Amino acid sequence: MKNNILDTKDYIVFLIYFVIVAAYGLYIYNKKKSASTGSKDYFLAEGSLTWWAIGASLIASNISAEQFIGMSGSGFKMGLAIATYEWMAAATLIVVAVFFIPVYLKNKISTMPQFLHQRYNGTVAMIMAVFWLLLYVVVNLTSILYLGALAVSSISGFNIDFCMYAIAGFAIIITLGGMKVIGYTDVIQVFFLILGGLATTYLALNLVSDHYGTKGILEGYSLMTSKASEHFHMILKPDNENYIDLPGLSVLVGGMWIVNLNYWGCNQYITQRALGADLKTARSGILFAAFLKLLMPIIVVLPGIAAYVLYKDGAFQTEMLQDGSVNPDRAYPVLLNLLPAGLKGLSFAALTAAVVASLAGKANSIATIFTLDIYKKVLKTDATEKNLVLTGKITIVVAMVLGVLIAPHLGIDKKGGFQYIQEYTGFVSPGIFAMFILGFFWKKTTSNAALFATIGGFGLSLLLKFLPKLTDLSWLSGMGFSKLVKQENGSMLYEIPFLDRMGFVFVFCIIGMYIISMIESKKVVNDKGLEIDVKMFKTSRSFAVGALIIIGLIVALYSVYW
Repeated sequence: MKNNILDTKDYIVFLIYFVIVAAYGLYIYNKKKSASTGSKDYFLAEGSLTWWAIGASLIASNISAEQFIGMSGSGFKMGLAIATYEWMAAATLIVVAVFFIPVYLKNKISTMPQFLHQRYNGTVAMIMAVFWLLLYVVVNLTSILYLGALAVSSISGFNIDFCMYAIAGFAIIITLGGMKVIGYTDVIQVFFLILGGLATTYLALNLVSDHYGTKGILEGYSLMTSKASEHFHMILKPDNENYIDLPGLSVLVGGMWIVNLNYWGCNQYITQRALGADLKTARSGILFAAFLKLLMPIIVVLPGIAAYVLYKDGAFQTEMLQDGSVNPDRAYPVLLNLLPAGLKGLSFAALTAAVVASLAGKANSIATIFTLDIYKKVLKTDATEKNLVLTGKITIVVAMVLGVLIAPHLGIDKKGGFQYIQEYTGFVSPGIFAMFILGFFWKKTTSNAALFATIGGFGLSLLLKFLPKLTDLSWLSGMGFSKLVKQENGSMLYEIPFLDRMGFVFVFCIIGMYIISMIESKKVVNDKGLEIDVKMFKTSRSFAVGALIIIGLIVALYSVYW
């Protein structure tokens, strides 16, 4: 086993990556800054991003340490089934492009709180603005920092705290240039991300074939499917130990849709890339991102399964341990340490690119929400454009500092990085998505109904999370809605899979919102509906063809790996 020290060639490759990104970012900043220095230009890059820049930026902002480290770890633990997050996301992006983006653009929406203010009222918007800031900083920003620093430290041998500070500093430099710099440098980030990621997958498959005395990546893949056949099923059965994380058909018809539609359609962090473009450009960029999402399991899941096959046959016995027990999140860093000099630097650059791009996008969204929805509307209503941009830059630095301070104390590695993020954002996703979807397409939806979804949905999520400690849920196991899970204290309790929990909460929120809205509509006429024209959901022929190809590929993949 090679040690986790980078060779001189690796440093040279990484330096080339750093110089290219920094130089191109500086070039874009200097080229574009003379055109406009307003807040919308800074936060949204209004009218400046091409379709390929939007698509690349979506992927760069989405793919981070939670995928490279967390999803590879989930691949090690549960197999290809975790790829459902990526392949279902590709289908979700098509839905967002057809139905969500036209609504935002038609109504000139810049931020998600602005949408809530325009559709409901200032109270709903302010509550959610504060809530999103807390969620983005405490869960998303910190988890990306922690997992990213853990991976970089494992590969380079540098202290994890130093790695965290370096990653945060690099992200701040890119983010301070605004959305234009982020969007265009993300194209380079995605190039390194995919190239380096594919190199690692190639190595992983070759390692498997070499381990069993054969040659070639196809032989390696064939060996993986035979040696770990249980890791190549997309739909898990109730008796599978990982059913609590991916509960059977819920990944196709249940909570997985709520996860993805909320993330890709109601998330400032993601939609911000498309909100500054015209409809055709935005849709083309989102479709490009959907194609790239189909590739992600090859890059982030297959290496984890390869590490599992090798570990099961006696390899990596020490390297996979952390505090005396196997930590699946170490799978990807362990594989990277086997790469030859130079190639290791390329994969190291890919991982760093993913982390930095994701941090930059998240920090920019934090700054956008705070500046446009809190600072401008409450703290300084007469703020100038220059003042808003300055406030955004200060917010970026403050958010990153908070992330660095909070990250070491969350214990993210105890659940597995990817599952940690999914479950904790899942406490709020059902209520938020219910509030958005009814706000889009049902004019009678009221502000009090939206508040009910936000607060009531969060409350019910907490109740269902801790319900196993209050009552026996074994009766739900027959329907596949609960599974016996070992607790930290060694006891066994029936728990509700969090994807099913999200489905229950979503239905509860929809019913509650409907009842409240119908009662209130008898007393007050609601004139807060959005401007919607059925014609705006019509797509171009080229978009329709691309969407059909993606859907066909998804159906084929699920058919093969059912």
